[in-house]
Amino acid sequence: MKKVSLLVAAALLAPSAFAHQAGDVLVRGGAIMVSPNGSGGEVPGAGPIDVKNDTQFGFTVSYLLTDNWGVELLGATPFSHGVDLEGAGEVAKVKHLPPSLMAQYYFGNSQSKVRPYVGAGINYTFFFDEKGVNALDGAKINASSSWGWAAQAGIDMAVNENWFVNSSLWYMDIDTEVTINGGSATKTSIDPVGVMVGLGYRF
Repeated sequence: MKKVSLLVAAALLAPSAFAHQAGDVLVRGGAIMVSPNGSGGEVPGAGPIDVKNDTQFGFTVSYLLTDNWGVELLGATPFSHGVDLEGAGEVAKVKHLPPSLMAQYYFGNSQSKVRPYVGAGINYTFFFDEKGVNALDGAKINASSSWGWAAQAGIDMAVNENWFVNSSLWYMDIDTEVTINGGSATKTSIDPVGVMVGLGYRF
């Protein structure tokens, strides 16, 4: 009887298998806030510009190549940023999508209920629906697409065998050249930090 009690106690205390093992597909979704962190650049003859924060729905899909190594694709609904010009307030709005492909390393093992991870990869950002407002209402504004590197750190915490809570931090190297009415290009380094909090599910 004592042996049975010990076995039951061991089973109750043993960590349950978590999602992160070779062959698993992990889907995460939640709110992601993008906060531009770079130098906004300066419009010739007008002054520096500043790109504002925005929050959208973000999602990632990861595939585990091994228990510790995986690849991940980041997507999101379009981000919409207001652009301020010093002394003039908001003068433009711009939308963008920043899909990123990451190689990831997960710490711990497939039995761990908490799996911190880090990742690094490439980001492609394309801008669209640029338009002038207020002082630049009616102006033709264009922002060029951008290739750059990206890095992330995150943590998954098990709720049950399939569901988990996720939190992650992203950094993206995003540079674009902005033109107004075909004039001189203004190089803008957005370099945003992204913070994502949400839920994940294992398939």
